Order: sequence, then C-alpha cells, then structure tokens
Amino acid sequence: MRIGINGTGLVRFGDVERITADVKQAAADGFSSYWLAEHPTGGLDALTVLSLAAQSVPAIELGTAIVPTWPRHPMVLAAQSLTAAGTMDGRLTLGIGLSHASMLAEGLGLPMDRPILHLTEYLSILVPLVSRGEVSFEGELLSCSAKVFRAPKTPIPVLVAALGPQALRVTGRMADGTTLAWVGAKTVREHIVPTLCAAAEASGRPNPRVLATLPVCVTSEPQVVLDHAHRSFAHYGELPSYQAMFEREGVEGARDLVVAGDESAVGRAIEELEAAGVTDFAASEFTRTDDERSRTRDLLRSLAA
Repeated sequence: MRIGINGTGLVRFGDVERITADVKQAAADGFSSYWLAEHPTGGLDALTVLSLAAQSVPAIELGTAIVPTWPRHPMVLAAQSLTAAGTMDGRLTLGIGLSHASMLAEGLGLPMDRPILHLTEYLSILVPLVSRGEVSFEGELLSCSAKVFRAPKTPIPVLVAALGPQALRVTGRMADGTTLAWVGAKTVREHIVPTLCAAAEASGRPNPRVLATLPVCVTSEPQVVLDHAHRSFAHYGELPSYQAMFEREGVEGARDLVVAGDESAVGRAIEELEAAGVTDFAASEFTRTDDERSRTRDLLRSLAA
C-alpha cells in the first residue's frame, strides 16, 4: 500500500503558497502522492494549484480528490486536466465525484438529477478525452464530439468517488479506481472492493486502485482528539452518502473513523486498511499540537519508507 498525504485541510485557507510548501515537504519526506480536494463553492481550483506546485516539486504523484462533476462539462474538465498534466510529466491523477445534492442545490442552484446516468455519461466523454484525446458520444444528459489539439502523451488516470453499489459498478467498468473518504476497513473489505473489482473483472479491466483518506493523529490523548473530531466533522453525518457508509461500518459518525492513538494503534489501523484492499492511503493529518504533528508525520514517514 502506497502512503500519501491529503492536503484538503489547507484548502480552507485558500493559500496557494502554503499548499505548495506542503506538497514540497511531502515529497521531501518520501510520500508517494499528494491529494487536494475542491469544494463546489470554495473558490480554490485544485488542478490549478497542483499545476503551480508541480513547477517546484518533482517526483511525486499529484491528484485531485475530488473535483465535482456537475459544475463542469466533461470537455471543460478534460481540457483543464490535459493542460495541467502538461506541467506535471505524467504525474497527474484526476479524481472526480458527484459531490452532494445539498451542496450543489444550496450553493450553486444545480439539481442532482439522475446521478448514475450523469456519472456514466460523464465518464463516457471524459475518459476518452484524457486517455486518447478524442471522443464522439451522444447521451441523454451529456454529449460531446471533440478532438483536442494535442493528444496526451500519457493517459491521465481517472478515479471516482464511488460509495453506493451502482456508482461502484460504473466506476469498475469505466474508470481506474475509486477514491474514498469516511470509509472504514470493514466497509472497504465487504462492500467497496468486492463490488468494484467484480465490475472491473467483468469488463476486462485491470484491478482498480482504491484510494482511501481518513484523518490521522498520533497522540497521547486520543479521547480529546476524538471529541475535537466530533465537533469538527459532525456535519458529515447529515450527508446521505456518508450516512450509508457509517451504517455499513457499524459506527455512529465520522468521529468513529478518525485514526487516533499512539504509534502502535495508528499503525495497526492503517495496516487494517491495507489488509481490506486499500492500495493507496492518503492521510489527512488531524493534529492540534507540535508534538502530535511531529509524531504523526514521523509515523507516516516510516510507513511510506
């Protein structure tokens, strides 16, 4: 299992220089990848930030986890991704997702109608464009006939934030893997991996990547950290897609999926994810003190090595 860093906690600052410094440190510490999310109404464009970071940070995979699909036509996202990839020497991985109905409706006035059909048609356009540079597709919701000016030298891998069975089956058939947030080892082992891999195998595709992100904190005060997590992440329990994952895992909410404890406990939890079928773990460092920051990074660095 490859170990990377998820820098989404920095997105709220909207500070490109700060994120670039974080990417640079992750590369220096030997992590395999760095992932950045994009909030539908947050005002920070993940692909642009990663393109800028790539100019001063070599030799680390740079990925979006995730870019919401609804605000961008797949041709628009393909064009942006191909432009960004041209600055990264084949290091870009594009993570996309449907986001959440409440965020889209309240923040952008966009209805989430027929999401599985939307995802299927979106990938039908996006994947050919970022892999070979041309597409001709006419669907019920989306259509595109295009050939880009310059085909990609290297296909851009596409991961999909897929949680439900239908989305996982579409992802297994059409994409390179999935990117998960707030999903525990039990759910990965019993639901995500079997559904995803069965769809990939039936379509003659290679074993898909399973990228998982969870908050991580090496600490002497795990209960304090978990209480802090409850206050910080309680709102995720209001989103139906995450509620379904919490129920599958047998936990009450996001707090119960935070990986907090001493080095041994955190190491075991990450090993459990690997045993469940996670191929890439992108840690979101959820720390409060200098001691926690140092211990957490030291453990993750040792796992990456």
